[in-house]
Amino acid sequence: MTAERERRLTSEVRGSGAVRDTDEDLSLLFGTSTALFASMAGPAHVLEAANPAFFAAIGGGGRERTGVPLGELMPELTTQGFIRLLDQVYRSGERHVGRDVRVVLGVGEDAREAYFDFTYEARRDTGGNVIGVRMIGVETTQVKHARRLAAEQRALLEQIARQAPLPDVLDGMCRTIEELCPEVLVSVLLADADGRHLRHGAAPSLPDFYNQAIDGIATGEGVGSCGTAAHRRQNVIVSDITGDPLWDDFRDLAGQAGLAACWSTPILARDGRLLGTFAMYHRTPRAPQDTDLALARVFADTAALAIERHQAEQARRAADAREKAARDDLAFLLAASTSLAGRLDETQTLKRLATLASPALAPLAAVDVMEAGRVQRVATAAPTEDAREAVAAHTPAHDAEDDPVARVLASGVTEVARRTPTGPGPWRDLGVTGYICVPLVDRGRPFGALTLLSTGETPFDGHRVALAEELARRAASAARNARQYTQRAALARDLQTGLLLPDLPDVPGAQLAAFYHPAGEGLEIGGDFYDVFARGDGSWGFILGDVCGRGAVAATTTALVRHTARAVAPLFDDPVDVVKAVDKALNDRHVHQNNGFVTLVYGHLAPAPDGLTMSLVRAGHTLPLLLDTDHRVDTVETSGGLLGIGIPPRLTARRLTLRPGESLLLYTDGITECRTTGTEQYGDTRLAEALASAPRRPTATDIVRTVAEDVRGFVDGGNVEDDQAALVITAGEPAPGRD
Repeated sequence: MTAERERRLTSEVRGSGAVRDTDEDLSLLFGTSTALFASMAGPAHVLEAANPAFFAAIGGGGRERTGVPLGELMPELTTQGFIRLLDQVYRSGERHVGRDVRVVLGVGEDAREAYFDFTYEARRDTGGNVIGVRMIGVETTQVKHARRLAAEQRALLEQIARQAPLPDVLDGMCRTIEELCPEVLVSVLLADADGRHLRHGAAPSLPDFYNQAIDGIATGEGVGSCGTAAHRRQNVIVSDITGDPLWDDFRDLAGQAGLAACWSTPILARDGRLLGTFAMYHRTPRAPQDTDLALARVFADTAALAIERHQAEQARRAADAREKAARDDLAFLLAASTSLAGRLDETQTLKRLATLASPALAPLAAVDVMEAGRVQRVATAAPTEDAREAVAAHTPAHDAEDDPVARVLASGVTEVARRTPTGPGPWRDLGVTGYICVPLVDRGRPFGALTLLSTGETPFDGHRVALAEELARRAASAARNARQYTQRAALARDLQTGLLLPDLPDVPGAQLAAFYHPAGEGLEIGGDFYDVFARGDGSWGFILGDVCGRGAVAATTTALVRHTARAVAPLFDDPVDVVKAVDKALNDRHVHQNNGFVTLVYGHLAPAPDGLTMSLVRAGHTLPLLLDTDHRVDTVETSGGLLGIGIPPRLTARRLTLRPGESLLLYTDGITECRTTGTEQYGDTRLAEALASAPRRPTATDIVRTVAEDVRGFVDGGNVEDDQAALVITAGEPAPGRD
């Protein structure tokens, strides 16, 4: 050995000794600090010194020794690249800093995941030569877990904010905790609305048989950890299930599931309501640390937020569903009312009732009414024609003890059953499973019944019964209105028929035609009238007029005018005198009968060699129109005031001759004043144009048909607001051989 080499070795030994002394001082300085310190020597990284925190972090026990290479003491570091990092620092002398580095410490079942902030720096002798590596670090596992916990909780809160399904949120929460604490099995139970039972919410790692067994457990003292925690509204810690009396009834079940400890935290709403329980199970007996209890509180609060949000959403949806159901019911009833009100025939109304009820309320529906003391089935509805025929063919029994229809007609009370109706019927063939029988009532007395038949598993509920009763009530009202309408229409028709000529008479040398169209639905007697009658001397009287008003008073006034004119016409040759007599009769009415005025055109006509001679009077009425043989239309001018107003009218007669082929049109203002859907009136001009458009050499019937069709085309199917009447007199050709 040369002197130079001896000097260098001596220097290295002295230097390494000095460094060793420094590292020992550092080890003492760190002492029991939570900071980790280790000092390694040579290229083999022999552990020379370390503080207790280092040994605790790497597993303690058999690893608490020095004088061995680190790779031998902790072989798992080799595969994770940490020995290679030590080699690099040792060779280069450059420091290496790691932040939040993941390390798996130990092997097999004893392995654990940990995170560290650490620094590898070279150890140098006094001459600056690298003689080893020093490690200083801090374990950040808890910080890492806390950050991860915060991140996972934020993710759960985001799920809750997005209204993710509650099972997904709870399952994700359980899995998050189990990933953070691998030795923990998490369960969430949800409280019933009454808080007396707990239902399975989420427990991804517990056995299915265990979850099924505790699903629905009661809340109460001694019902395991969860039932007791729910009952007490406070944490229940069971560190060893095998010896705790709270688990007497569930100990065998826990043993089968391999559970040894259970810590349960009640999940409470902000108002103190019980929402459920949050439980952390362990497979070995264990008492919780403060961090465990804090973790339970955090996630119990998170679960409470999720459950409350879910319940609020469920309540909102339920409210929306109820509101929608109410809107649907209202829409159904409004549509039904509109449909039923549009049927002005009682039988059609009841048939419509059956089609409205099926399938909206039930698959099968039937309507029965009492007629002449017997029950008659008047309407049925079903999904198929065969089913409808089967329901239609069934005749309800007359004995109230045997048939629900007879019972309901007798009692006037709805009958509901979850079985087939009593008495014979096609119930089995139709698959009937229940029925509702609702009375149709008019003035407190049932006159019919609506029967609904179910064929499925779903029974009739209170909502369906109430809807059926409301539909029946509206249908009964519509049927009553239809019946009254029919009666009133028949009465009005009969009275109107008595006021109008059934047929126009045959007048020598003349053609006569007329039409009458009542306003509205024909429920009231109109005030328009016309008449043609013989005067007894070979001449004829004709009249067309309009009585102010409608109804019974208008009918009596019309009769008064017609009969007065007929009575006095043979007595007066001048039509002015006849009209004055009519005016006197109107003014002589009782004050309670005098409800308005009358307008009319009255005249006499007689056949003549050159046509028809006429003398006519106009009393406040529309001007007659004359159609000549060249299809020119002119008005027949004559003045005269209203009748029946107490003021003697000034009347003048207009005399004219209708030549063969010429026509006189008398009409009421209901024709000229009718309107379209807008504001335009038919008017005098259009009437004149329609009259001129009649065929060449038209008959009286041709003219009536032409005018009536033009008016109908103008109103386009709409209801007219006033009666319409017209009378056409056409002069015929003179008889052959007549001078």
